Amino acid sequence: MKVLTVNPGSGSLRLHVVDGDDATEVGDVESVVDRHGTVDVVAHRLVHGGADVVEPAVVTSKVRAAIAAAESLAPEHVPKSEKLLDQLTELLPRATHVICPDTAFHRTIPAVAHTYPLPARWRARWDLRRYGFHGWSFGWAGRRAAVLLDRPVTEVNLLVAHLSGGCSVCAVSHGRSVDTSMGFTPLEGTMMAKRSGTVDPGMLLWLLREGKLTVDELEDGLYHHSGLLGLSGTSDDTRDLVRDAREGNVKARFALAVFEHRTRRELAAVAASLPRIDALVFTGDIGWDQPETAEGVAGGLGVLGITGGLSRQRAQDSVISAPDAKVPVLAVRSREELELARAAAHTVR
Repeated sequence: MKVLTVNPGSGSLRLHVVDGDDATEVGDVESVVDRHGTVDVVAHRLVHGGADVVEPAVVTSKVRAAIAAAESLAPEHVPKSEKLLDQLTELLPRATHVICPDTAFHRTIPAVAHTYPLPARWRARWDLRRYGFHGWSFGWAGRRAAVLLDRPVTEVNLLVAHLSGGCSVCAVSHGRSVDTSMGFTPLEGTMMAKRSGTVDPGMLLWLLREGKLTVDELEDGLYHHSGLLGLSGTSDDTRDLVRDAREGNVKARFALAVFEHRTRRELAAVAASLPRIDALVFTGDIGWDQPETAEGVAGGLGVLGITGGLSRQRAQDSVISAPDAKVPVLAVRSREELELARAAAHTVR
């Protein structure tokens, strides 16, 4: 079964043709048919499907309506997914199109972790709860970590940090999500490239009530001008900031320090949902390929038995901590395309 995976991020689009265990990245949608022939299934990553799309599903008119209803929950992501779904349905009308929500992996989070302490009538009326995101990345990272640790995935308890343009952390126990930092929307949790992550809701209410900002200005600031970009004032890319920090740029150094602190803070929070920590796993573009950031995060987690002194080697998935480390630290390349293809094929079968 040949599967085209469609993975739109807030600022990126990744397309892969997956045939068995072989995944080939393709540059644009139009070239898929010309270069790779017939595609049997198209797996569309959907960041947020709300309360009605919480597991992979073949696209129908009912599913499309549910996706449209979820637009406001992830305005940086869902409209892009809808546009791509329209484009690819027209381009590949004979393929089976499967929507794969990020939230599916987090359906196992227990009620004590996914429930917000809000009025019951609010929660019931608007499905206010912690949904969690980056599920395909966490699922892959958990299974790969188990292989690297030479243990069954059903026996390991992991802290996983997905660090990229969007960032979140997850506690994975026995292959299942038990807690995560992102919540009702992909804005909660740790600091990101341009998104703020968690901030005091009272502060946001004050900004609105006192007329300091409009709702549109607040949304734009939280999604597009915060995070690494907001603190550094120059870039949302850790590669730029690491270079600038080495050259003495104080704001770049501070932005990275806050990013690392906020990541550690969220990891320590979800660690409370694990019976023990068998490993810390870094994944995502930054987690995989920015050793300075991994070192900064791990080196400040001594309270959890995690230490720095990590290897900078990233040629392959591996344990990057010292052989005698109390808690191993791993780097795993994110392969969301393989998870998406697997989920879509299973759904079709």
